Amino acid sequence: QEFREQMKAISCRWRDLHAKKAQLKTHMEKSEKTIKGNDKIQFQALKKASKEKEKKQHTERELLKAKELLEDLRNKRQKLCNRVQEYSIFEKYLKNVVEISQFEEIQEVIWRYEALLRVHKDLLQSQQRHKEMSEQATVLLDQYMEEKEVEILQYKNELEQLQQRFDQTQSDILYWETHWADIQNMAAKKTQELATIKLAILNLFQ
Repeated sequence: QEFREQMKAISCRWRDLHAKKAQLKTHMEKSEKTIKGNDKIQFQALKKASKEKEKKQHTERELLKAKELLEDLRNKRQKLCNRVQEYSIFEKYLKNVVEISQFEEIQEVIWRYEALLRVHKDLLQSQQRHKEMSEQATVLLDQYMEEKEVEILQYKNELEQLQQRFDQTQSDILYWETHWADIQNMAAKKTQELATIKLAILNLFQ
């Protein structure tokens, strides 16, 4: 339709340019007759003829551009016709799809296809987001595990140190209990000796 409108416009311009060309030709002929009258009119006519000649050249240039544009549009039209011919197989295929499906028109098939494309694109984007979130979660989990392993190692070291201190304390308790028993035995002996001395002194006193 756009091609036909452009062709129609070019045809109108073509007719106008030919009409102008005919008018210019007629005017040039009249001007040539008038120029032969007298020098003053001839000078003005020459000047006007020069302008008319420039107009004619301008018109011819426009005509040449119109021809080039027409040729370009014809080439484009041919390319479009070739593409239509190439894509006709898809039209036949879509018609067959409409015949064996619940769709009533080809446009409905195209709309359905575009909708499925959008859904597929959304699913891919969602899958990509979930993948990125999973990767981030994995990274965070690895970091958390590393931190907890460091903490566990620290707790193990503290536990070993506390165990060593506990063992040392147990050893010290055994030593001091033994020492306390020795002290108690020695005190008992001293008490017994003191009682014997007291008894001996009492006997001597008596």
